[in-house]
Amino acid sequence: MRPLVVGGEALLIEVDSARQVAALHAELLRRRDAGELGAVREVVPAARTVLLDGVREPRALAERIARWEVPPLTETEGPLVTVPVRYDGPDLAEVARAWGVARREVAGIVGDTVFRVAFCGFAPGFGYLTGLPERFHLPRRATPRTVVPAGSLALAGEYAGVYPRSSPGGWQLVGTADAVLWDPGREPAALFAPGVRVRFEEAS
Repeated sequence: MRPLVVGGEALLIEVDSARQVAALHAELLRRRDAGELGAVREVVPAARTVLLDGVREPRALAERIARWEVPPLTETEGPLVTVPVRYDGPDLAEVARAWGVARREVAGIVGDTVFRVAFCGFAPGFGYLTGLPERFHLPRRATPRTVVPAGSLALAGEYAGVYPRSSPGGWQLVGTADAVLWDPGREPAALFAPGVRVRFEEAS
């Protein structure tokens, strides 16, 4: 864990894995809620970093954080969102071949995984979900699509995600979800917020 001062009131903490990001993000939120982080306004996770904004004494906090022992997250920690999915994606057969399973088994592999939103980005409401076992990690498509339909359940590298709106993309598309991922009139607006656990349930 490497805390770096990156501004007058900002601190960037580098770690080695998405799992460590999730654990550190949860620990920072717990300590902020307990009043240990002072006036920190934002705690923003990314692929291998967590950014703190609104830090009054970033160097002093960096020294404290460097000494922390951050406990790993338990599998049941965090709210759980269940999202129905139709496994009708154009890359379903290709993904099944890469995994060495029948097409119908892809739904079971994805459905048996409890994902966790590691961080958000790319588009409002898009969450990068971790949790898929390493043997099921997939490369991006060699040629990205110019249009990926909204609601597409996609896989790439160690991540899964659902496209909240139509956009270009190079991930492997295995299914379709009808869930509203981004609604500015909802609190919170994003269905997938960092720390939320996600389970994909095959739609009947």
